[in-house]
Amino acid sequence: MTDVRAAVAAGADEREDAFAVRRVVFVDEQDVDESLEWDDWDDDPATTHVVAYDRDPTRDAALAVADGVRPVGAARLRPKDRDEARVGKVERVAVLESYRGTGVGRALMDVLETEGRDRGFESFLLHSQTQAAGFYERLGYERFGDEFDEAGIPHVKMRKDATD
Repeated sequence: MTDVRAAVAAGADEREDAFAVRRVVFVDEQDVDESLEWDDWDDDPATTHVVAYDRDPTRDAALAVADGVRPVGAARLRPKDRDEARVGKVERVAVLESYRGTGVGRALMDVLETEGRDRGFESFLLHSQTQAAGFYERLGYERFGDEFDEAGIPHVKMRKDATD
């Protein structure tokens, strides 16, 4: 992995950095409609945003360097729904194309899962793009149910016990 760190977004600027990564990956690269990418959970106090930064300003990436660091990955964690506080829903996991396969995704997931355990989540649920399911399987997630379409992209449901 390059000189990358992932952490919970501590303020509005870091949240905006996470949103910038999501825009590049989902809206620009994958053609997800902007109206589907952002929702009420983005501003909900129960949602935790995580952002990964690269401290190497010489590495090529889609986003500009600010103060010697560039955002390269993002993800969010929220309760599965407003009435289910024991299940954490992992969403919007995005890594800039030139950083895929470098450990950024794993770093994001490590932060999210630690945060989820600290919040008392007993398990994690996610909807993985089918092409990314192998990544989550390597992290201990298991597929369940049939493949389905979300935002025009094939997905599968996956889950993991928080103690794994």
